Amino acid sequence: MTRKSEDASRSTIRDVAARAGVSASTVSRVLGGVYPVSAATRTRVMRAVREMDYVADARAKAIAGVGTPTLAFVLEDITGPSFALMAHGVEREATRLGHLCLVCSTEGDARHEVEFVEMMRAQRAAAVILVGGGADTAEYRERTRRMADSLASAGSRLVLCGRPPLGPGAPVTVIEYDNEGGAYALVAHVLVQGHQRVLFLGGKSDHTTAQGRERGYLAAHRARGVEPAEELVLHGDFTRDSGHRLMREALEQKLDFTAVVAATDMVAAGALTALHEAGLSVPRDVSLAGYDDIPFARDLHPALTTVHVPYEELGRLAVRTALGREPNTPDEHLLLGTHVVVRDSVAPLKE
Repeated sequence: MTRKSEDASRSTIRDVAARAGVSASTVSRVLGGVYPVSAATRTRVMRAVREMDYVADARAKAIAGVGTPTLAFVLEDITGPSFALMAHGVEREATRLGHLCLVCSTEGDARHEVEFVEMMRAQRAAAVILVGGGADTAEYRERTRRMADSLASAGSRLVLCGRPPLGPGAPVTVIEYDNEGGAYALVAHVLVQGHQRVLFLGGKSDHTTAQGRERGYLAAHRARGVEPAEELVLHGDFTRDSGHRLMREALEQKLDFTAVVAATDMVAAGALTALHEAGLSVPRDVSLAGYDDIPFARDLHPALTTVHVPYEELGRLAVRTALGREPNTPDEHLLLGTHVVVRDSVAPLKE
């Protein structure tokens, strides 16, 4: 280690102040750029900073509300492909606008979510973006409303992406996509191919995103005068393993179906493996569709028919909208469209 790096590792703001002949608070003002100081004083302080190779503590600067402005992105599972796409959009837009982006994975722990939001409030984050569906309960609305009010009081903004809105008057921005409409259009496409027994591999029954996709499935049938059989609606979660398990259960129970609509592309991938393991060909024996249009959907064999959700644009829009609003602006609600991407996994029903 060189002498200069040794000095830097030991240097404190008081050391810089002593060399410049000023107080520590004056050094802080110069580095923060938030209080006026004379040109001569600024020159002395900056000379001392260079000579001592002093680097300000980024955490202290964040708490003091100076330095690079911060934006937080909070999600349940960072490994989910759709969440990763949204995070990419958030990070790119935040960087473009000169903000540091922090990512927090809560693993479904509501307490961890609240703690992280409070930390971001203390550090004066410009905005906090909460992503992903959940149970729309009174407890959820009360907890989230408290977080929104807390952030607004600190000059920040809460953004809900794909989460249930809180009702009128809350200082939040809600960014959604046409979840139910996308499912409706997808199932309508499958039904038009002549399929009448369509198996639905859904998510958790109390999960708002899963509920929207199931409503679209049901509405598409009813629009054609068909009431889908209850045994054709199965519930799991949004993972590949859930799709594999549900598909195997449906086959073991010898359910009568000619097509499968999965609540996500990951669920569809698991279902596809289970169908192949059972010696069934897609789409010759069974048609299969997913939801999300994550990148690998086009690389499955066959390529997956699915619903495109503009996840990256959702992330970018969340950042632009949050940073362009006053903290206490009443609730606003933005909706992005979805559309069906037709590939090779759905075929007309053979007579």
